[in-house]
Amino acid sequence: MKIAVVGATGMVGQVMLKVLEERNFPVTELIPVASEKSVGKTISFKGKEYEIVSMQTAIDLKPQIAIFSAGGGTSLEYAPKFAAVGTTVIDNSSAWRMDPDKKLVVPEINADVLTKEDKIIANPNCSTIQLVMVLSPLHKKYGLKRVIVSTYQSVTGTGKNAVDQLNAEIAGNKGSAKVYPYEIFKNALPQCDVFAEDDYTKEEIKLMKEPKKIMGDDSFNLTATAVRVPVQGGHSESVNIEFENDFDLAEVRAILAATPGVVVMDDVQNNIYPMPLYSEGKDEVFVGRIRRDLSQPKSLNLWVVADNLRKGAATNAVQIAEYLVAGQMV
Repeated sequence: MKIAVVGATGMVGQVMLKVLEERNFPVTELIPVASEKSVGKTISFKGKEYEIVSMQTAIDLKPQIAIFSAGGGTSLEYAPKFAAVGTTVIDNSSAWRMDPDKKLVVPEINADVLTKEDKIIANPNCSTIQLVMVLSPLHKKYGLKRVIVSTYQSVTGTGKNAVDQLNAEIAGNKGSAKVYPYEIFKNALPQCDVFAEDDYTKEEIKLMKEPKKIMGDDSFNLTATAVRVPVQGGHSESVNIEFENDFDLAEVRAILAATPGVVVMDDVQNNIYPMPLYSEGKDEVFVGRIRRDLSQPKSLNLWVVADNLRKGAATNAVQIAEYLVAGQMV
């Protein structure tokens, strides 16, 4: 099983390698790919050193699976070239997510849509993944009518330079290189990604569109506000859901607790609820603060947290790869 990791030196790429190792994915030959300046350098995987190669070298090696985390432009250019030699690409960028001919997959929810013919598979946005892990089982039971989500997103979602900016500002170096238009330490930026023509950011648009595609249902409405906060360890989401049918809170908790990959942390009397501090390094999606919306019938409030580098990116991609291998689709 030859596996290429494209963007192997990046923040998500490094976590990809870690997750592949932790989950004992059947890698017989690792093909790490990075930018030209990294070609020839080595990375360690399962105690062995592997030399970083160029994109063309990786294509020529014809891996069974290539997991991409190298940006949309790179994916648009090279994913079809890998697919042309028979490689199945799992892409972590936004390049293919809303392409009607490409599957957008969270394995616990819709892995069954995958076939051997799917050569480019899209990994959803990090904020979307943790959201749909909670929405999907509740939608099946009560029917979603409207969802309002406000995110509190970790700087790790922007990459290493954003983490460096935060740490420099914490250290008092306000003249450091800036990824964000303002300081992030002691601040909250109501801007994740760039603004589109309708004054929503690209991140908000992803959150509003992707869940409907993953769940195969556009009958409900969803609106989003995405905010960057000076946090490492995971993204948090305040989620307000209006259902078509009424619900029982104990049943809601039971449904979520029974959902693979979801952990209910909801004991407010003992100050137990999800936090990025707790989610960092873990693969589960944590949900708590489960309570009725007292202002609106058939409505629910939730707080959802997950490590955006793991379930929000690397782990979800590796789970897709595991599903393909188990089903002998590669």
